[in-house]
Amino acid sequence: MSLAKTRNIGISAHIDSGKTTLSERILFYTGRIHKIEEVKGGGDGATMDHMELEKERGITITSAATSVQWKGHNINLIDTPGHVDFTVEVERSLRVLDAAVLVLCSVGGVQSQSITVDRQMKRYGIPRLAFINKMDRTGANPYRVVQMLRDKLGADAFMMQIPIGAEENFKGVVDLIEMVAYLHEGEEGEVVKTVPIPEDLVDEANEKRGEMLESLSMYSDVMMEKLLSEEEISKEMIYATVRDAATAGATPVFMGTAFKNKGVQPLLDAVTRYLPSPLDREIKGRDPKDEERRIELLPDATRPFVGMAFKIVEDPFGQLTFMRIYQGTIKKGDTYVNQRTGKSERFSRIVRMHSDKRDEIDSASAGDIVAVMGIDSASGDTYAQERDFCTLESMFIPDAVIKVSVSPKNRGDADKMSKALLRFRKEDPTFRVFSDEETKEILISGMGELHLDVYVERIRREYGVDIEVGAPKVSYRESPTKEVAFDYKHKKQSGGSGQFAHIKGKLCPIASDSEDSFEFEDHVTGGRIPKQYIAPVEKGFRDSLGKGPVAGYPVVGTRIDLEDGSYHDVDSSEKAFYTAAQGCFREYFKQAAPKLLEPIMNIEIECPETFQGPVVGDVIKRRGLMTSTDVLDGNCIIKAEVPLAETFGYATDLRSMTQGQGTFTMELATYNQVPANIQEEIIEAKRKSDLEAAK
Repeated sequence: MSLAKTRNIGISAHIDSGKTTLSERILFYTGRIHKIEEVKGGGDGATMDHMELEKERGITITSAATSVQWKGHNINLIDTPGHVDFTVEVERSLRVLDAAVLVLCSVGGVQSQSITVDRQMKRYGIPRLAFINKMDRTGANPYRVVQMLRDKLGADAFMMQIPIGAEENFKGVVDLIEMVAYLHEGEEGEVVKTVPIPEDLVDEANEKRGEMLESLSMYSDVMMEKLLSEEEISKEMIYATVRDAATAGATPVFMGTAFKNKGVQPLLDAVTRYLPSPLDREIKGRDPKDEERRIELLPDATRPFVGMAFKIVEDPFGQLTFMRIYQGTIKKGDTYVNQRTGKSERFSRIVRMHSDKRDEIDSASAGDIVAVMGIDSASGDTYAQERDFCTLESMFIPDAVIKVSVSPKNRGDADKMSKALLRFRKEDPTFRVFSDEETKEILISGMGELHLDVYVERIRREYGVDIEVGAPKVSYRESPTKEVAFDYKHKKQSGGSGQFAHIKGKLCPIASDSEDSFEFEDHVTGGRIPKQYIAPVEKGFRDSLGKGPVAGYPVVGTRIDLEDGSYHDVDSSEKAFYTAAQGCFREYFKQAAPKLLEPIMNIEIECPETFQGPVVGDVIKRRGLMTSTDVLDGNCIIKAEVPLAETFGYATDLRSMTQGQGTFTMELATYNQVPANIQEEIIEAKRKSDLEAAK
């Protein structure tokens, strides 16, 4: 099939907006499956949620890929999770896709996770359509959702359809280009019936069509001229302009209800008509021999092969590597080179995925998304025909915010547990495993409680290891709050040549936006410290950052200005200056009024209005700072900033406060200073746990 008729799209949204239900309908209408299953409520569970855990919890945990045919087009589709804890799944899918469908709930509209997904789409410059789902819900209001798209996401959003009826009376949509109505008939809504627009909607349809054309005219001078001179605008011109607008970053909006089987087929038509094919995307790689040089990759099957491994899955038959091919062709049995490791690897089997089922194929070429079996790669690796040919920019990986200790109940299961942890670390770059040198515990860290819960549960099920989980620990940071001048001498005399190093300068606080906020500046003049000793000084300071003197947490937001010092012709060495820097840091950092910083989470809570009082009171009790509360049709949406340390077990507390009706999402906002009284408690608790570990 020609590349012009290929679409690589992702479906992403806030949790519970109906992404997986929409994917299920797409599979049904394109003939990929012959029976619709639901995400929740018995049956076999949705096709794309193939893991046991996904079926039980009714959430998507890993992104699933499939490919379907629709009216002569081939659509590669990835259904991604909505929960913030699995954000890396969305990140890596969007990294390799050409376009996306942003699903929004007709009642909730733009929610916290929609904002995160929007940021991810913008990061990779991905054109998209929006689909307002759940039009059958009480309180459905698509006009409000479109306004939220403009206000909250700054999107140039315009409606391509208007609804016929709303809530339980939602019957179908009016197409504002063709000016006809689509109704759905048949058992599963598979028959789309085209009828004239209902009389009571004709005026509104004309008004909304005018608004749509006005928005589109911003992307076409010819259309703007025709509008101004009130000439007739052809449908072909409108279709072409919508495509240009979507590619330029506008968001055409469609609507329906996937659960009630309405509005899905017109959305599929829109995907094939407006979203770009691999031919329309400009992809550039880096030349490993010359970092500045960019190599343009063309979706041409005859050029040298370049592809990106974007997701790793271990299964009983070995490692499965999902790969997007940007240029050239891969053939079964041929050998290709991993650009990061320089190793040649044989692609022994190539498969096209359909959720957890697979079809073997002999070759795949530019524009395809396939999986390769049996190669040893990591997430984000680039593969090419030869060594040092081209590397693709990897994806953005957020920092972990929570850690827990894990240990097997049976000593004999330690090997199995470490095998599981090794596998999950390889599959998921946001999941980290390390051992605490002092306590000898194995710690796992991730994006949130649910994230780690799921992995612990998977170790129990997939590896049969019963593991004990320690209380969650917060990743605190230490940071100085005032400038101090240092003057530090390191002298040691022990028979033979001694050690001597002397350094002077300033230790100052700086804004710590990133994890790696440390600066070192060398202002030494006149050779007071020889050049070869400057680097060991910097390394000595850098190596001290892993463990701050206050409570042993990593140090951020620090700058060292090295201004002066002295050395000894015989006794000075690189080692002496390295040791001096470490000793100086330990001694002077404590004088810089160091503070602990803690992760603060943006939290968004939805609950019935009747529970607003207790929920808000509870947030304030947790040291939370309210940022906004909105009440909408009896539903209350509360936004706040709450320290991560106060959110453990919140899911259970919220359920009991709201009779099981409250839901919440959260993501990392920033690091802030810990109040003095709480800082004392944290330091004391850390000291106690260190003492116990030392016994």
